[in-house]
Amino acid sequence: MITVDCRDVTSIQNDLVVYVSDQVAAIPTLKHHEFVLSSFDEDDEIDTGVVITSIKEFLDSIGEGHNFAVISNSSMISIKSLSGKKIVREKEPVPEMFSCTHCGYVTRYEVDYQNHVKIHYL
Repeated sequence: MITVDCRDVTSIQNDLVVYVSDQVAAIPTLKHHEFVLSSFDEDDEIDTGVVITSIKEFLDSIGEGHNFAVISNSSMISIKSLSGKKIVREKEPVPEMFSCTHCGYVTRYEVDYQNHVKIHYL
């Protein structure tokens, strides 16, 4: 598992997690200011270098690559602003999503999520 700290880029976190998880082929789990990438198979390791490269590619694609550093410390990756400015973008209201850490199932409804998680423990 790799954790990516997005405190300086919170406004683009949702787009970033979609891009990175597609590039790395991992299961994303969103948190408040970070996301976690888990491999599909418990025995497989996620390559930190590939995650860093895909984060940099995403930042370059939106013209912010030169304003942010991507720093790795073991299984924790941080995206830090070089100038102290954070990316501020107006967000459209996005319904809260619930993601299963076991299999990646995603739903907008907490009740569905809770029932789904129970299935893993039967």
